[in-house]
Amino acid sequence: MKALRSLSVALCVLLSACSPAKQAAAPAAGAKLTPIRFATDWKAEAEHGGFYEALANGEYARRGLDVTIVQGGPGVNVPQLLAAGSVDLGVGSNSFIVLNLAQEGVPLKAVAAVFQKDPQVLLAHPDAGVETLADLKGHPILLADASVTAFWVWLKAKYGFSDDQVRKYTFNNGPFLADKRAAQQGYVTSEPYTIEKEAGLKPKVFLLADNGYPGYATMILASDSLISKNPAAVKAFLEATAKGWHDYLNGDPKPADALILKENPEITQDVLDQARAKLKSYAIVEGGDATPNAGGTGGIGAMTDARWQTFFDMASRAGVYPKTMDYKRAYTLQFQGK
Repeated sequence: MKALRSLSVALCVLLSACSPAKQAAAPAAGAKLTPIRFATDWKAEAEHGGFYEALANGEYARRGLDVTIVQGGPGVNVPQLLAAGSVDLGVGSNSFIVLNLAQEGVPLKAVAAVFQKDPQVLLAHPDAGVETLADLKGHPILLADASVTAFWVWLKAKYGFSDDQVRKYTFNNGPFLADKRAAQQGYVTSEPYTIEKEAGLKPKVFLLADNGYPGYATMILASDSLISKNPAAVKAFLEATAKGWHDYLNGDPKPADALILKENPEITQDVLDQARAKLKSYAIVEGGDATPNAGGTGGIGAMTDARWQTFFDMASRAGVYPKTMDYKRAYTLQFQGK
């Protein structure tokens, strides 16, 4: 089972233990490419499909980049890798992670948001009388430690949930399956499918984003140094990535899937297929701010000041951050609409 993209500060594993995916397409003869090491936040999966599609189809090379994807895992901390200079770009899993970096003064910024909706869900039993998120008030809810300081803050503020509902989630579906009153966290692209496949139970699925949760997810992080010294490389990476995601979701996903299956032998094609279908049906990548408008802005990776302010206002009202914090240090819009 895929673990939550946590807010933990666990030490990262050695890069040599990771399985980097290299550029697939050969560059033009004599071309000098800029090397970019890009760290993902979990093992290769459909939730990274656009990055692998851009790699497999040579989109990065065509824009002058020699990209290596370093897949993450349980012990990998992407911000630490970036701060240490071990990688050049990386995935920031959710908006809390990015704002935490700003609060701590870490010189990293989000330069794009690939997921317009955080894929986080709560799952409930189909026969528990739970029809909306609000109906979960009073029910035991299985949450990872990282979630208690993240989206749980929003759930408490919006629905009046209380901490005595929290049960520890250890990424094992057993406790949820054993208790019909229980709810469990998950990703819309993962746990609903695995529970149905393995236990024959089709859970009720509540995507937090479709109930007002305002966070971005799968943001691309860059160091302040790279942004100032080589903005062209950042821009090229974002353009290639946007093309890769468009093609993965709307074209032929086989080039990316082949790389993913090679990098992560634990995953299977049926898991990739259903995850990709849900990324599309829930408009995780191409909805929200990524929907192009008449002014030509938007597009895959889009972010806005308004959306960031909405998220920060929610989190600061809940006491997660001081209201005087300069949250705009967490991101830059200089690559938007270009």
